[in-house]
Amino acid sequence: MFSSLASAFKDKEIRKKILIVLLLLFVYRLGCFLPVPGLNISTFQSITQNDSVGILSLLNTVTGSALSNAAFFALGVTPYINASIIVQLLTVGIPALERLSKQGDEGREKINLITKIVAIVLAIAQGVGIVLGYQETLSPIFGQNLIWLTGVMVVVLLVAGTCMTMWIGDRITAQGIGNGLSLIIFVGIIATSAQSIANAIYSVFTSSVSYLWELLGFILMAVVLFALIVWVDGAERRIPVQYAKQVKGRKMYGGQSSYIPMKVNASGVMPIIFASAIITFPSLIISLFWPTSSFATWWGTYMGTGSIVYSILLALLILFFSYFYAQMQFNPADVSLNIQQNGGFIPGIRAGKPTTDYLTRVSRRITLFGAIFLAFLALVPSIIFRVVAGGQLSLLNAFTATGMLIIVSVALELNQQLDAQLMMKRHKNIL
Repeated sequence: MFSSLASAFKDKEIRKKILIVLLLLFVYRLGCFLPVPGLNISTFQSITQNDSVGILSLLNTVTGSALSNAAFFALGVTPYINASIIVQLLTVGIPALERLSKQGDEGREKINLITKIVAIVLAIAQGVGIVLGYQETLSPIFGQNLIWLTGVMVVVLLVAGTCMTMWIGDRITAQGIGNGLSLIIFVGIIATSAQSIANAIYSVFTSSVSYLWELLGFILMAVVLFALIVWVDGAERRIPVQYAKQVKGRKMYGGQSSYIPMKVNASGVMPIIFASAIITFPSLIISLFWPTSSFATWWGTYMGTGSIVYSILLALLILFFSYFYAQMQFNPADVSLNIQQNGGFIPGIRAGKPTTDYLTRVSRRITLFGAIFLAFLALVPSIIFRVVAGGQLSLLNAFTATGMLIIVSVALELNQQLDAQLMMKRHKNIL
């Protein structure tokens, strides 16, 4: 990856794109520290850190500490992620949305517009929830009698921050370097993790030297997990395809062998993001509207992040969304028809329905292995981290397995995009 970055910076056009992306990310990080007028930062930060349900600390990690800072980008990309999940689920059940998804670029643009509208609605709901659920954080700018006007202003600014985040993500994606929203999440997790590492190192020198062994053990486990994620991310099942020879005029075509690459973890981090968003939605509602109630305490104890019920439901949802996302990405019937139309066949498998059944069977087995890997990654490393770190380092709140998977996936995607840009430049130079 470092060699790709070095080669990309040598090219003037690609270097310009990278600098624009870095500038946009800098603007986003700047917005994560600009406080919203009308919110008491110290009170809001205290509520975020002492969250009984646990959802606010998770959202704070994704937003790069913007939530605890009561900043302009406090909601981050969370409304857009939830909106994407809702729209993708509705695409399967609503025929009109399904037709739009099959209309190419024009249909995708319309679905993207619908997703953004839903994201704005969710951002308004979350902003209202913050104002109503944490009224003690409001500072009466317009006087105590007009405290409602301060609340309206806070909601408008938070929704504007979400719109600005989506715009920055679109501008980054337009540069062709990587997915904008993925890079925003990536930067947020990296920023929170870097701050946690700095706090852990500070604890080693100020509190106790025994923290050093916990820190080293934590880093060792993180390196092992990074290696495991990269290894599984590159794993794939190659199904051989043989093309028959065809004589057209005076030339002979075909007679070549190829393969269909089926990645073990083709869905990437999306099943974990979908499952986490679904399972944390009730916690988010409780944290926003009934944060100090006895029900919130009960939910945080028995259904909150880290509980046994939460872990079981998260694993089941990851399995479900892995199969759901795999069916959206890979259609065995279309692949079988495409192979048959091009005069190809899988050795030992008859063309037509037997090929479709074979591809379906292989896809389900690979998806099952990938889903088990994602469920393992979402549950087991967090338990191991808690044992290794002794529950005393702030790294536990930042270095989650989900965050590590997002970091690796986005980094590999960025590397592929840079390699594609460099390849295009080489081809242009040859022409």
